[in-house]
Amino acid sequence: MKKKFALIGAAGYIAPRHLAAILAVGGELVAAMDPNDSVGILDSYFPNAAFFTELERFDRHLEKLKRRGSKIDYVVVCSPNYLHDAHCRFGLRYGADVICEKPIALNPWNLDGLLEIEKETGKKIYNILQLRLHDGIVALKKYVASLPADTIHNIDLTYITSRGNWYYTSWKSDLEKSGGVATNIGIHFFDMLGWIFGTCKTNKVYQHRHDRAAGLLEFDRAKVNWFLSINYDTLPEGVKEKGQRTYRSITVDSKELEFSNGFTELHNRSYEAILAGKGFGLETTRPALDLAYQIRNTAVVLPEAAAHPFLEKPLSPHPFKRRDKG
Repeated sequence: MKKKFALIGAAGYIAPRHLAAILAVGGELVAAMDPNDSVGILDSYFPNAAFFTELERFDRHLEKLKRRGSKIDYVVVCSPNYLHDAHCRFGLRYGADVICEKPIALNPWNLDGLLEIEKETGKKIYNILQLRLHDGIVALKKYVASLPADTIHNIDLTYITSRGNWYYTSWKSDLEKSGGVATNIGIHFFDMLGWIFGTCKTNKVYQHRHDRAAGLLEFDRAKVNWFLSINYDTLPEGVKEKGQRTYRSITVDSKELEFSNGFTELHNRSYEAILAGKGFGLETTRPALDLAYQIRNTAVVLPEAAAHPFLEKPLSPHPFKRRDKG
């Protein structure tokens, strides 16, 4: 039978990937909700979906459908990070399974509360951890697993995704709402690193600003220097010359892992896995959620000599409201 979906957060950046994935798996988007009514993107996928700008009216509509025997199967959460926890609770209490964008929540204790509601309702929350489905990342995991368990790899992780001035006036620039750069754009990578290299034993933060973050992580099987940024100025010159605004790089023992491509279908694969009963549940998300929380609340220290090379770039202040303390 065709699965029925409802979406919270239809006007956001990530919503189109979920709309495309729902369509790809043969699902039907029955209703969507967002305080912002700039949701013309719905016409490209599900023009007949009901739309609401208030959660209360959205709730009433879904409840009517349930009473008529047309209950929603999945509530999809694409709202701002700080609302994920509440909207996941909403979906569970309605009686649907939930598909939630990263992160499930901003604080580790919120995860415990969601686990309790899962038990009460008998429904499940699935997180989108798409890097675990990327062919290049899967190949790296197999390679690492094929080596002796005491092998320690040296990793440089760089992810720069340039954002315009709008970012600094949106909820994403608010540490209390997004978790900051390390959480907002980094949590997928932290999940990937733990999935491949084991438990994180050491966490040193060398930089944590409104537009970038960097540090050192030591896992069971890897030492990782990482750098994340939303600032265009931090891009390598060669990337700028090509007119590109995004740069991803992972080097493993000084060898570049190619994973610039292969991202467009990962949400589709995620939905296929969820509908097949193989999605990533709450406990799977815990290590990365814990690590992102620790990074956000760890004091910045001076970098070691072998820190990420991008830390050498000049630290230009941004004119908007967000300021780092160090």
